[in-house]
Amino acid sequence: MRKERGKGLPLLLVVIIALTMVGCGTQVPSGHRGVFYSKFGDGTQMGTIYPEGFTWHLPWNSMFVYKIQTQERKEVLMVLSSDGASIRMEVSVLYQPDPMYLDSLQIAIGRNYYDVAVAPTVREVARSVAGMYKPEEIYSTKREELAARIITQLSEAMADRHIIIQNVLMRDVQIPAKISEAINFKLAADQEAQKMQFTIEKERLEAERKRIEAKGIADFQKIISAGITTSYLKWKGIEATLQIAESPNTKVVIVGNDSGEMPIILGGD
Repeated sequence: MRKERGKGLPLLLVVIIALTMVGCGTQVPSGHRGVFYSKFGDGTQMGTIYPEGFTWHLPWNSMFVYKIQTQERKEVLMVLSSDGASIRMEVSVLYQPDPMYLDSLQIAIGRNYYDVAVAPTVREVARSVAGMYKPEEIYSTKREELAARIITQLSEAMADRHIIIQNVLMRDVQIPAKISEAINFKLAADQEAQKMQFTIEKERLEAERKRIEAKGIADFQKIISAGITTSYLKWKGIEATLQIAESPNTKVVIVGNDSGEMPIILGGD
């Protein structure tokens, strides 16, 4: 019995050691990278970014795991237009940490870098850019231009902090009701004016087409009239009469004569 217990102790010891070794490590998931921290050593390990997979380390040390895939955060912003109107904007910020500088990001800001650095800068930049535009421009005509300026300024501000801004999407813009009604009225008036202009242009083109068509007909008649003479008409009449006379169904053809002469009789077989 004691021998069986003695044989079981090495196996139990191996299991405990294995569990301890597994517990003293960090699994870096797919789409993530790790930054190593030595508690009793030099702290954050600079120059080495750990890839996906399991990394063993002593239990008192740590591995800070960063998601490097594209992430999205929505922000609801209250900004003022150039004329002081209060505007509500909902935007989506697409971002990721720079995988090459996660060690520097860990030291400077940490894994909560979006809330600490990105979000406040988004609000600051959005207010600054929105103040350059009128409400109707933010609402409709220059929304993409405004978003592009936010992306540019935000990207420049985050570059030194090792955060990549991929895009800023303008999800929704809400302006005061009175301004919205005025904008919609103006847009409807512009569309009606464009429709009227289109109708006028269409009628002008149709009138021009008819004028050209009438001139063509007049020119055609003038040319035909100049080429038709009395002799020509008589000759064409004789040709037509001969064709009728030669028809197998024709018995007698009497051709009148306007000169007081006797009529010409063709056929009569």
